[in-house]
Amino acid sequence: MSKLKKYKLKTHSGAKDRFHVTGTGKILRRKGHASHLHRKKRPATLRQISQKLPVSKADARRLRRLMPYL
Repeated sequence: MSKLKKYKLKTHSGAKDRFHVTGTGKILRRKGHASHLHRKKRPATLRQISQKLPVSKADARRLRRLMPYL
């Protein structure tokens, strides 16, 4: 009996770096506008930018396709 070779799926390297999966399986993302120009932003805005948000259900479905082993 011959064993068929199964193909491995590649994880999208950009998605792997940008998204984080929690222990319960939720995908978290970072907020935008955080990379530069921090001096002119309010401290409250900077605190809000530093938090992570869950991804919407529609985007989570697409991201699971990009990251099959998470």
